[in-house]
Order: sequence, then C-alpha cells, then structure tokens
Amino acid sequence: MPSAIKSGGLLFGGVGTLLIGVLCTHCVHILVRSSQALCRKARAPQMTYAEVAAAAFEHGPEPLRGHAARARSLVNWTLCATHVGGICVYVVLIATGLKQLGDHYCGRVIDVRIYMLCLAPALLLIGQIRHLNILVPFSIVANLSLTISLAVTLYYVLGDIQPLDKLHLIADWHQMPKFFATVIFAIEGIGTVMPIENSMKNPKNFIGCPSVLNISMMVVVTLYTLTGLLGYMSFGDAADGSFSNNLPIDKTIGQIAKLLVALSVTLTYGLQYFVPMEIIWTATKHRFGHRWENVGQTVLRVILVLFTVCVAIIVPTLAPFISLVGSIFFSILGICFPAIIETVSCWDGHLGSGYWRVWKNVFLVLFSLGALVTGTWVSVLDILKLYK
Repeated sequence: MPSAIKSGGLLFGGVGTLLIGVLCTHCVHILVRSSQALCRKARAPQMTYAEVAAAAFEHGPEPLRGHAARARSLVNWTLCATHVGGICVYVVLIATGLKQLGDHYCGRVIDVRIYMLCLAPALLLIGQIRHLNILVPFSIVANLSLTISLAVTLYYVLGDIQPLDKLHLIADWHQMPKFFATVIFAIEGIGTVMPIENSMKNPKNFIGCPSVLNISMMVVVTLYTLTGLLGYMSFGDAADGSFSNNLPIDKTIGQIAKLLVALSVTLTYGLQYFVPMEIIWTATKHRFGHRWENVGQTVLRVILVLFTVCVAIIVPTLAPFISLVGSIFFSILGICFPAIIETVSCWDGHLGSGYWRVWKNVFLVLFSLGALVTGTWVSVLDILKLYK
C-alpha cells in the first residue's frame, strides 16, 4: 500500500483507496444479491461464482441463454488464473522478506530465487490441505500475525514522518495505472466470497446493514488506507512493494515485522490456493478412476504449487508483479464480471428507473477495462526494464 500511494500521491492515493474500497465492496454486494436471486429462480440451495454467471445467462435475455456454459467456463478459468497469480505474488513477498533476514544473519547476499526454492517444501505441505474449515486456524494465526506486524510498522513509521514538501500530493499521470492496479490487488478478494457465503450457517448475515461483508471491508479498507498513507509519509519514494521491506533490518522491531509478515502470508497461501485447486480438480477428476482419485489430486496439488514457485522465480520483483496481476485478473474478476452478471440477471424489468443499473454497470466495465489495459502496459514495461 505505501507503494500504491507513492504511485497515486498522498491526496489522490488516500481518497482513491477509499473510493476503490467502496467500489469493490459494491461489486461483492451485487454478486451476492444476484446469487441469492438466481438461487430462487433456479431452485438451488447455493451457487459458486461460475454457477451464478451461468444462471444469469440461463435466466437472462433469450439471445444470451445459449452462452451460459461459456460464461461458466470463462469465470471459472479467470478465477483460477486470478488466484494462481495472487499466490505467485505471495511466494515473491515471502521470499523477499526472508531474504532480508537471511542476508543479514548470514552476512552475505543470496539470490532471492534460492529462498523461493527453500519455501517449496512448506508450501507443498500447505497445498495438500483439502477442506476449507481446516484452514480456519491458519487464517486466525495469519490475521493475528499481520495485525501485530501492522502495529509494529505503524509504531516505527509514526516516528519517522517526512515533511509534506518532500511528498507528492498527486503523482504523475503515467503512474496512476499502477496505483489502481496495486490497490485493487490489495483489497480485492471476490474469489473467496461465494465459498465463504456458502459455508456460513446464516448466509443472510453476509450482506445487509450491518453485515459480515460491510464490517470486514470497512476494517480492511481503513487499515490499508492508514498503512499506505503513513508508510508513504515515512518511506517516501523509497516505498517498496511490501511495507515490511522498508523497515530497518538492523533493528529488532524491523526483524519482528518482517518475520510476522512472512508467516502471515505463508499461512494465507492455503486459503488463496483453495479456489484454483477446486476449479482444476473439478475439471480433471473424471480422468482418474475412483482407485486413483486420491493419488491424482495429490499430484495435481504438487504440480500447482511448483508452478507458482517457478513463476515467482521468473518474475522475482514484487511491485510490478503485484500491479500486473491486479490489472489483468483482479480488475476483471472483481469489477467487470459482477457488473455484467447483475445487468444480465436484472434485464427482465429490474434495471431501475431510467435504466440506472445499466449506466452504473457500463461505468464499472469501462473502469475495469481501463485498469486492465493501462495497468498491464505500465507493469510489463517495468518488468522489461528490470531484465534489461
């Protein structure tokens, strides 16, 4: 987030982060509301994200009904690619933090790719967890670790705030795509929304006012905005892709924060890994007989974990990788698809006075496509510069 605010500027970045948080929360709302309405139409107890997209087309305008299967496949594989890209970033983030600690105590500089390879055994074990409820204790420890690391970081940055005349209130326009892409990556988590709602004892409590979604997103957006603003005010133009990377390695407080962030992201790996693995296994399990089903799933899980490590080795730099994944996948999955699903599912007389839902969703689609094109272009240029 400090890196994102650096790309947007202190004023534009702070306000923009809050607005993007509201936008992402709204997109989750319209997806869940569409899901609940379509469940009633299809007489289904619950639906996945892809099933919501397919049901929207099946019960939508007549010319679109034949595209239901394509909508399901498109959402499924975009969802899979989004989370795979996200956990590739996780590998880079964990390895970068461990590298700083390892280099400090070893007294020598070791390539970050070596740390990625050393991470592989732990990630392979986490990747074998097959039930969402088993991941709950991991998530609790991860949240606790991240909260402590945030407190440690804020304690440090509050004592090292730079003068405002050394900071940008509004950054250069060509940096704005990286700002939007990075914030969307940080805040967006729509892929886990439907599994969480489907797993709840009282799904009606997920949306509404107050609700699980509103309260959790308010906490997340507030913490991310605060961390981004204070981090940029402390680190300035040196702000890295992870706030913990900017903390001093020679101080105990910095080492604790780096270790806790690495622990938090490692434990969260399994939650992000759960979604793409479910999609891939559902699409491929028919190829294995009942006798080889367990072995087949184990092998697929190993292959997917090793794939994420290999991609991280290819692009081992955090900031441009985050903005690339955010611009390509999270903007489409988190903003564009929910807008299209709501429009199609509400086509039969529920578009509102003056078709306001259509105009609102057209804006969301155009915004996501703009973030996709501009964010990808800027991120690819930054990655090419690194290899040059």
